[in-house]
Amino acid sequence: MPYSVKLIRAVSILCSMLILIGTIFFLYGYFSMEYSVITGIGIGVIIGGVFIFIMGIFLVATEEIVDKNRRID
Repeated sequence: MPYSVKLIRAVSILCSMLILIGTIFFLYGYFSMEYSVITGIGIGVIIGGVFIFIMGIFLVATEEIVDKNRRID
């Protein structure tokens, strides 16, 4: 159980930083007319952070289900 908590905490910190950086890139690219390419990079970083978070939650949930099934057998 402590491993799952550590993994969720690490994933949430990593993903929150990615989403924050992506938001900064997106806003800078959106409001700055010179750097419209940065808007796409910001959106990509945000989507990447969300994807990593979903995969981390899925990994922890799968581990919990496998552990629960091992205890029953």
